[in-house]
Amino acid sequence: MSLQAIKDAIAGKKMICPKCENPIQSYEKYAETIDAVRDGFNILEVDSLGERVTLICGNEGCAWKERTEYPMEFIVED
Repeated sequence: MSLQAIKDAIAGKKMICPKCENPIQSYEKYAETIDAVRDGFNILEVDSLGERVTLICGNEGCAWKERTEYPMEFIVED
């Protein structure tokens, strides 16, 4: 999931807090991750491109905050 997709999901109120079940309000510390890179004979191979992001509920009375590699699990479709 790209940073822009996370921003869009938060702005569209599609990311839901598992604790209070209201839309997640913000995120911090987005980082793309790579498990392995091999460069041999001008062939570049990248394994397991992913991301880590800290999601923050931010709703009144809810202090939920989680660092995750799977932000798509918090998206609820209409």
